[in-house]
Amino acid sequence: MTHSTHVTTEQVQQVLGLVKEPATGRSLDDLKLVTEVAVENGSVRIHVDSLTPIITHKQKLERDIRAALDTLGGISNVIIDMRSKVRPSGSGRTDAQPIPGVRNVIAVASGKGGVGKSTVAVNLAVSLAKAGAKVGLLDADVYGPSMPLMMGVNERPLMRDNKIVPLQAHGVKVMSIGFILDPNKALIWRGPLVAQLINQFLNDVLWEDLDYLVLDLPPGTGDVQLTLVQKIPISGAIIVTTPQEVALADAVKGLKMFQEVKTPILGIVENMSWFQPPGHEEKYHIFGEGGGRKTSDENGVELLAQVPIEMELRSGGDTGDPMSLSQPNSATAREFMELAEKVAVQLANQSLAKPRKPTIMLKTV
Repeated sequence: MTHSTHVTTEQVQQVLGLVKEPATGRSLDDLKLVTEVAVENGSVRIHVDSLTPIITHKQKLERDIRAALDTLGGISNVIIDMRSKVRPSGSGRTDAQPIPGVRNVIAVASGKGGVGKSTVAVNLAVSLAKAGAKVGLLDADVYGPSMPLMMGVNERPLMRDNKIVPLQAHGVKVMSIGFILDPNKALIWRGPLVAQLINQFLNDVLWEDLDYLVLDLPPGTGDVQLTLVQKIPISGAIIVTTPQEVALADAVKGLKMFQEVKTPILGIVENMSWFQPPGHEEKYHIFGEGGGRKTSDENGVELLAQVPIEMELRSGGDTGDPMSLSQPNSATAREFMELAEKVAVQLANQSLAKPRKPTIMLKTV
């Protein structure tokens, strides 16, 4: 008895439609991610979109597609053309204007200084880039810009078409007022001037085709934060804290501020969680233990990462060589990579949700 081994386009489309997209768990058919299927003489070519740029997600999606096609039989060759199609996830403010060329904006904030917010912002940005994303990093901490040192760049940016061209380091586009001002002079500006500077960085920088723009905010809940949530659709905020009670109390204030203005909270990063001497198994919780977990549970947000105290993490910030890249196999680098993947997954799911209702903001006079 003979039977045909020819596979049809309809059969391929049917099995592909059942494959789950890794970040969301929804089917490719439901998300309309398969854009083209061609079948000829047992050879199959597929064009499919990925909701995240994360290499491991795309690799899993390709494996799942090939496994699904293997169930058909009669296929001698499979060619998969996959492209990242990161969607904007938006925010609660319908009147906020997107930054040209930027699909998602991630605000890294803290309630107080000295908790390692900039360290988290830098290592998140370079980890996202290493994972396959197109990333920018904006140093919005105008009173204490640290990106020139932490990213290892100290040139002055150029102009093109009356726009500022961001510098590049470690696969990330970077902009900071530290590239422009004398590093030995303090910035003595009142709120309106700071807001004007932030607006210029948002509108007059050629970011060009970014999946994610990471904002390193100044600590607290002042003019810069309010300017940003009023002007641009922030996709989500990450609150950085240490396990110490005084830091946690201020972290909650920052978290509540973003919630009040309907900015999604991606989660909490607990920095300086413990110290583990080299060659020892025991961990020393210098700043307390469990504070980040308790705070995230009480506020209904995710504890995204717990970052230990490591000399290489500190020294990497001082030398412009982020630990996520210089020590890629370290536990800290893996923690930041997991953070990057969690953020990408959250934003992918958020982009599929219904738009939020507009938020009423009271302007100060």
